[in-house]
Amino acid sequence: MAEVAPSVPSAELLEWPKKDKRRLLHAVYRVGNLERTIKFYTEAFGMKLLRQRDIPEEKYSNAFLGFGPEETNFVVELTYNYGVDKYDIGTGFGHFGISTTDVYKLVEQVKAKGGEVTREPGPVKGGTTVIAFVKDPDGYIFELMQRPPTPEPLSQVMLRVGDLDRAVKFYEKALGMKLLRKVERPEYKYDLAMMGYADEYETTVLELTYNYGVTEYTKGNAYAQIAVSTEDVYKSAEVVNVVIQELGGKVTRQPGPIPGINTKITSFLDPDGWKTVLVDNEDFLRELQKPE
Repeated sequence: MAEVAPSVPSAELLEWPKKDKRRLLHAVYRVGNLERTIKFYTEAFGMKLLRQRDIPEEKYSNAFLGFGPEETNFVVELTYNYGVDKYDIGTGFGHFGISTTDVYKLVEQVKAKGGEVTREPGPVKGGTTVIAFVKDPDGYIFELMQRPPTPEPLSQVMLRVGDLDRAVKFYEKALGMKLLRKVERPEYKYDLAMMGYADEYETTVLELTYNYGVTEYTKGNAYAQIAVSTEDVYKSAEVVNVVIQELGGKVTRQPGPIPGINTKITSFLDPDGWKTVLVDNEDFLRELQKPE
């Protein structure tokens, strides 16, 4: 009996993520008091509450907030689990980014609503861009960046990784993201890579940061995942399987519809343990049209 040669992924399959129509949909994380966070994000940051739902049979509520509709903009999905008022953010999660035309004014707004400023507004070291850092009521950090007007003010999610080259390769190959720019800061002992699907001043990007000599971080139980749209969950999952065999990571949910909702998804961990959920774009848009 002839031996069956191991299957080799086709070049066409590995090209799929670059051809696929993708964008960052939302970041999911847990908060200790949903109404308090909604109030802070809308009043201090100027976000809009887009939708909110309560699932008593599963003992949780969630809310979606952002600067534009979910059909076109990146948003945050806040989850409140009944009776849990505190979470551990861990050492790996970095911050979210908000672009604004006036950092000083936004910082005053944050202060007026009781937010904590951890870095007062001013230019970055060795540069001219004005930034500030603030904390929300749960301790999540937001970097406020002064930039020209943008269609996507919710501009970045920063995660720390143990091997920057490996992480960049993973997001390029598994998710079809582009390396938009890489910054090396040996004087401050860190390097970073901006990854995304379009220009970082026009859309939300993933900022991967490597601190010299640090290969592992704690994940905590606060930040959950990022969701990314795809035109074909099954094909995208095939690619992820191949890339995980090469670079590491783990599939956490095989592709298929979610019971009761029928939106097709697949989810996986990158080599550093950060979770991504790929969501069928048509199903996602259909879900948005359903009455809550």
